[in-house]
Amino acid sequence: MTDGLSARQTQILKSLIDEYIDTAVAVGSEALEKKYNLGVSPATIRSEMVALTKAGYLRQPHTSAGRIPSPVGMKFYINQLMEEKQMSVTDEVKAKEDVWDSRGNLDELLEEATHALAAHTRSLAVISTEDGKVWHSGYANVFENPEFSDMHVCSNLFSLIEEASRIHELFFERLQSGSPIDVFFGEELGWSEPIPIGIVATHFNARGKNGALGIIGPVRLKYPTVIPILRYFKNLIEEVASK
Repeated sequence: MTDGLSARQTQILKSLIDEYIDTAVAVGSEALEKKYNLGVSPATIRSEMVALTKAGYLRQPHTSAGRIPSPVGMKFYINQLMEEKQMSVTDEVKAKEDVWDSRGNLDELLEEATHALAAHTRSLAVISTEDGKVWHSGYANVFENPEFSDMHVCSNLFSLIEEASRIHELFFERLQSGSPIDVFFGEELGWSEPIPIGIVATHFNARGKNGALGIIGPVRLKYPTVIPILRYFKNLIEEVASK
């Protein structure tokens, strides 16, 4: 049992979220039974999915028979179920090369780190310092996700990124958990119009300046890949800034 879930429920939840991250669509019991070796019938998977929905880990969007993870389910997956995919040595070396020539100037270093972070995560990357400076890169990556085919959602997201005060609030007022990596979702932010996004962020200190770096994307960000990359870039910025 994990967090009140049986081993079978935990396995079904992990498989469903892995599938949702890959496909961006609500996941049904037949898809799980065919693709994941769960060892039980679609009917059993269905009844466990109903139980997971009642427990708050899954949601049933609209009239779809499939389920998607709730923020509670997604955080449980990130904290306890997912398997991180570490960066390759080649990617680590390339990231270091991307920023190394800017080590003499912190603003330039953070600008280059933002571009490199966006490229390595194929996401929208944002870096901010506590004094209100913001860098962003990777806008084109947003459009690779079907969730952002709605222009209204995109305009809300881009207006968030362009407002330095909201970025400051996001990174320096809301991220107070004390954990090395923070993950939260648009609907948790209490904004008048919630944006269906996932945010992964961490803090750094470079040359006495506090800063934060984050990845913003759909709720189903590729967390197993993105989180190790973000952790690496935090350490990279602190290391290169000290040179």
